[in-house]
Amino acid sequence: MSGNWLSRYFQFNELGTTLGREILAGLTTFISMGYILFVNPSVLGDSGMDKGAVFTATALASALGCLIMGIVAKYPIAIAPGLGVNAFFTYSVVIAMKIPWQTALAGVFIASVIFLIITVLKIRELIINVIPQSLKLAMAAGIGLFIAFIGLNEGGLVTASKATLVTLGSFKEGTTWLTIFGLVITMILMARKIPGSIFIGMALTSIVGMIFGLIPLPTQVVSLAPSLAPTFGVGITHIPDINTFQLGVVVLTFLLVTFFDTAGTLIGLAEQAGFIKNNRMPRVGQALFADSTSMLAGSVFGTSPTSAYIESSTGIAVGGRSGFTAVVTGILFLLGMFFSPLLAVVTAQVTAPALIIVGVLMAGALKQIPWDKFEVAVPAFLMVIGMPLTYSISDGIALGFIAYPITMVAAGRGKQIHPIVYALFFVFIIFFWVLNV
Repeated sequence: MSGNWLSRYFQFNELGTTLGREILAGLTTFISMGYILFVNPSVLGDSGMDKGAVFTATALASALGCLIMGIVAKYPIAIAPGLGVNAFFTYSVVIAMKIPWQTALAGVFIASVIFLIITVLKIRELIINVIPQSLKLAMAAGIGLFIAFIGLNEGGLVTASKATLVTLGSFKEGTTWLTIFGLVITMILMARKIPGSIFIGMALTSIVGMIFGLIPLPTQVVSLAPSLAPTFGVGITHIPDINTFQLGVVVLTFLLVTFFDTAGTLIGLAEQAGFIKNNRMPRVGQALFADSTSMLAGSVFGTSPTSAYIESSTGIAVGGRSGFTAVVTGILFLLGMFFSPLLAVVTAQVTAPALIIVGVLMAGALKQIPWDKFEVAVPAFLMVIGMPLTYSISDGIALGFIAYPITMVAAGRGKQIHPIVYALFFVFIIFFWVLNV
């Protein structure tokens, strides 16, 4: 009976999926993004925040966002603290601007409240619906290239170079070969159309890594979740600290970066899963509500802004199509608080092949962009190439939105542009100025 209820509520039959496939997709998504439980405390810890408290805050905020996304919006999209914005929190706001982390967290709280208000008023939904189809496709493809680049870098196949910016990684490192093993295995499984290929590839890579000593064996299985006390509610108590123009700019930046990171990721994932119809994303309001609610809760728990996660594409790639995928991911985040030692087995070399393969799948959106129309091709190209080269989804989106009105007006098609898109042209110019103040 419960299985039938789940099937009806999450529309398994209509979406062409099954309970087993959704569970596998949720597990795959969690494995792909579980690293955030360790990375986020490490990054925010550099700001002076208690790492244990941030670990628990990360798990709770992620679980809440995933559960609301799955149950209310019914999308297989996971939510967790964003990597780029947490780096901005620590290295730009706290360290560079010398702003206490407590005050920065208050800025996140204020940005979260504004975020929730404009979501309830459907302002975010309106903006997403008027984005031209070509730019939505470019977002999907750009995110694909971005996550593939992340995978290549984290797996050791591409590294930084002072002479050429990036270069081929070292094949003298055992971890690089572990990435290659995972990539080859996953490629073969995908080519053979084996169900759950990405998840199987990650599992085999972890096993091989432990066998050859490239991944340390976990020393324990269960551990208690650290206390939230050092960070819980701190942002609220420090709201009076937001009293200068500089801090106002910080709040605005948190708002802009999170808004467009999430919008771009949601659109890209929706395109990948085939949800967007007639240039509209169904239930986008509910999806945005899940994101903004988790961001607000996260600021209270004690973490930087949350956003939709591009790693959700791994779950979608193995067949996840309903909200139950996100529900499973959310439950695993809660369990992850108590089984954190096991998560250490999933290293960057394990997730890298999955990100590369998913990048290939998402790049398929490029074929639908009308490249023969120059006024459309230029902004789409700048958006696609801008994401990996600036290492930022929001920066890539900004480049596309700035170029789009210019080329469309020059081509005599200015009347086809929605007024909101014109407004975004100026918003993104201000956005770049704010980031470089």
